Amino acid sequence: MELTGARVLVPGATGAIGGALAERLHHEGARVAVAGRDPARLARVSAACGDAPARRFDAYDLDGCARAVPWAVAELGGLDAVTVCVGVAGFGPAEKVGDVVAEHLLTVNALAPMAVLRAALSEVPPGGALAAVTGAVVDAAPAGMADYAAAKAALAAWLASLRRERRRAGVAVLDVRLPHVASGFAERAVCGAPPALPPGRTVDEAVDVILDALTAPRD
Repeated sequence: MELTGARVLVPGATGAIGGALAERLHHEGARVAVAGRDPARLARVSAACGDAPARRFDAYDLDGCARAVPWAVAELGGLDAVTVCVGVAGFGPAEKVGDVVAEHLLTVNALAPMAVLRAALSEVPPGGALAAVTGAVVDAAPAGMADYAAAKAALAAWLASLRRERRRAGVAVLDVRLPHVASGFAERAVCGAPPALPPGRTVDEAVDVILDALTAPRD
């Protein structure tokens, strides 16, 4: 996908990776619309992206997630890509993670991205892209992350099936499996404390991975 002139919605733009991605897309010539939970951060990202359209939403509100898509279509005059960077970490042995926390992790990490991308299926044209960030936990779920890893794996499975469904439509469905990124994400977990982690990739390196996925040649 060519970034110059592309109309891109970035849900999760108030997080470290989502915000940096929105800014990089803007500097690469894309027209971005940003959505996120924190109003102050959302305003800063919007300003850094040339006063890009901005919308506050909460990932726990699935209807609100879906409504971000027609809003972005109206603001940008259409959509060429959606890149979902929504997520929340959670740690702890499975027996100590309660059902309420487990539901929260599943909703934010899987159902919210699904709601956004589902709403975008009829809006993104051939040559466009539907993308979401999952993570290395999909391939190797560490101990102490059962519920978080399960949520990311659910999203990955959904994306894999969607990719097969949309193959003939000419729309790329991207599962961006980032390695550990030193963004402070793990330290903002909804429960528990992160285990000892190896040095992470930088946020800029993570954005490079996402942009490479968006711009890679398609078969």
